[in-house]
Amino acid sequence: MTKLTLFGKFLIWRVKHIKDRQFILFLSIIVGIFSGIAAVLLKNLAHFTYEFVTDRFSFERGNFLYLLLPAIGIFLTVIFVKYFVRDDLGHGVSRILYAISKKSGLLRVHHTFSSMIASSLTIGFGGSVGLEAPIVLTGSAIGSNLARLFRLNYKTIILMIGCGSAGAVAGIFKAPIAGVVFTIEILMIELTLTTLIPLLISALTGALIAWLLMGSSVIFFYSIETPFIINDIPFYIILGLTSGFASLYFSRAIMMVEGKFDLLKSPFTRILVGGIILGLLIYMFPSLYGEGYGALMEILKGNGESVINQSLFGSFIDNQWMFLFLFLLLIFLKAIATASTSGAGGVGGIFAPSLFMGGLIGFFTGRFINTVSVFSVSESNFSLVGMAGVMAGVMHAPLTAIFLIAEITGGYELFPPLIITATIAYLTTKYFEPHSLYSKKLAESGELITHNKDKAVLSLMKADKLIETNFLTVHLNDSLGDLVRVIAKSTRNIFPVVDDEYNFIGIVFLDKIRDIIFRPELYDSVHVSDLMFQPEITIDIHESMEDIATKFQNTDKYNVAVLNDGKYVGFISRARVFSVYRKMLKDFSYD
Repeated sequence: MTKLTLFGKFLIWRVKHIKDRQFILFLSIIVGIFSGIAAVLLKNLAHFTYEFVTDRFSFERGNFLYLLLPAIGIFLTVIFVKYFVRDDLGHGVSRILYAISKKSGLLRVHHTFSSMIASSLTIGFGGSVGLEAPIVLTGSAIGSNLARLFRLNYKTIILMIGCGSAGAVAGIFKAPIAGVVFTIEILMIELTLTTLIPLLISALTGALIAWLLMGSSVIFFYSIETPFIINDIPFYIILGLTSGFASLYFSRAIMMVEGKFDLLKSPFTRILVGGIILGLLIYMFPSLYGEGYGALMEILKGNGESVINQSLFGSFIDNQWMFLFLFLLLIFLKAIATASTSGAGGVGGIFAPSLFMGGLIGFFTGRFINTVSVFSVSESNFSLVGMAGVMAGVMHAPLTAIFLIAEITGGYELFPPLIITATIAYLTTKYFEPHSLYSKKLAESGELITHNKDKAVLSLMKADKLIETNFLTVHLNDSLGDLVRVIAKSTRNIFPVVDDEYNFIGIVFLDKIRDIIFRPELYDSVHVSDLMFQPEITIDIHESMEDIATKFQNTDKYNVAVLNDGKYVGFISRARVFSVYRKMLKDFSYD
């Protein structure tokens, strides 16, 4: 008999003495603490890397170091990932969604630290991406690995992934409500009281840990100076439209540029090309260096001129129209810089870039209105609301955008324009692009968990696990006598017909030949080819479970043949599909 370890004894004691619901609440606190600490560590690691790299030069126009540093950072990131991590870190949030959909919530242990190191190298050396996706992956990995350590079931693992995500977002932004809403909107965690309380606990814990360790220096904090004026509503509607189209451009540009980088097979070619593009862009506009929160703070203070002044084109800011054109150019180039960073092999997310672009588009829209009309709007407020608009469009998460901006400004004074702009931006983007950058590839391959519980459960089911292979095959040229001998050995009433290469030809039903199987005089004269039927439908082994379920729903078939490139594999039965579905639905539900 195997001797139990101390931890094994603890697991048994826990099951006997601590109810699952109580243990989940305790674990949500632990996940929140570690996620909050991870957020603080990542922010400091990125900051120290940035300080180490830029300590010996100033952010002045024309500094040639801008041409070299991004490529160095991406090179170090690629080396770290390739030779130390030995795994594809990819887009952090997409990685989490894939783990939830297809890996039973499994996030490898290295995800608790690898993306923190990689993103710090990328961003500290100038990569134009954000820290938020890496910290969300880190927090989610903490939740996943702790839940698996304590041998918890699938739905609890997913809940702990959500707790880690909520704690991480809350910690890095000091915004617990936004952390919870992000988890529900982006990671598709089902909203019930059973899930909401642990998410709230983790988010609050993560925010408190970050606040205790870093104070108000978490990302940024901005106090609204100009109150919302109801007469500005038409202009916020315009901002919603401009933010929506800016979001659409950002999403399409990221996908297009990253697609071009995918065509470059050599990682060092990608580093070289991406480093050159990013270096040139930062050389022209130093505000594209790193996350860009410094430049964003200047914009929020109404000092957009300083962002252009430090660029190569600073001498043109006296001309208002030239200034607006340069601001528009900076908005256009931000998406290129972000995509070049990730496409070349850098590690980071689109969270900060979408906020940066939103601040730019908000300031641009406000300044444009003030320039061409007799009305006067608050450019700072427009920058804040624009941040929510672009985030809502890019991430398809309007509630996250609304609550995040509300929390980082310390109140809800801008709640009406935030709702108007974020909603219009989201609807505008979604009309042209049904899926966010996080979920597009997974959705196209049918691997995305959604808020639709039926589709979510079907996406978790695997067709190859449902195939029954105890159906005895018969050959196309077999006689009735050969078929009778196969029937005598079989426990099923369906017999797939194959040729010499095991290609599927048809089906023989026992019920259809019952009247002749006891007539020996026909055993040699009647052949399988005379008795078989062509099935109305078949299933390809690569089909999604949603398509398979639809086939059963639209027909009266109880067993359907499964093929792989035309070759017979087995059968999937209606009873087995819906039996497994009901079981998984029960396991998946938090009610």
